[in-house]
Amino acid sequence: MPAYHSSHNKDEVKSIGGFALLPITKSKPSAPAPAGDDGENDDIIEETLKFFRANVLFKNFEVKGDADRTLMYLTLYTSQALNRILRANSKDSVMKEMYQLAIETFPLPGDPSFPLTGFFKPITNKADQDQLRQYLLQCRHELGNRLAERVIDASGKPSKWWLCFAKRKFMGKSLDPPGR
Repeated sequence: MPAYHSSHNKDEVKSIGGFALLPITKSKPSAPAPAGDDGENDDIIEETLKFFRANVLFKNFEVKGDADRTLMYLTLYTSQALNRILRANSKDSVMKEMYQLAIETFPLPGDPSFPLTGFFKPITNKADQDQLRQYLLQCRHELGNRLAERVIDASGKPSKWWLCFAKRKFMGKSLDPPGR
């Protein structure tokens, strides 16, 4: 069975270093991501959450476009977020963990500690680095918020049906630095 790919691979969007800067539906209008339409297509955040539990089981992932590279990064970020949710025991603590994780310093393509170096092109332009960092920060915030909505069950505790995927490593990689 092949991995799930993004439906946005054929979309004409700006790309920086291999990341497709795709629209995000529920975002603030002042955010760096293009405004998404509320149409029938899922945005990249919804695709990541929808495909996560299937894609995380794969050791290989065939990249069919820049949207797939963005999906790969967000899938790794979802794994990292689930590992942080393991520490939390209430909705408030989950939301706090998601916020803290989103604002942590993270490497970009071209940095020695970036885990997906072979899939992305190094970014040498400072303006592009800043724009990509702002876009990924927005994605991390939005993904953390939507993940928390899905993971927290009616009792206010994290769902074991999501947390059971926390130990899985998509393609054997992690966004956490070595030793964590």
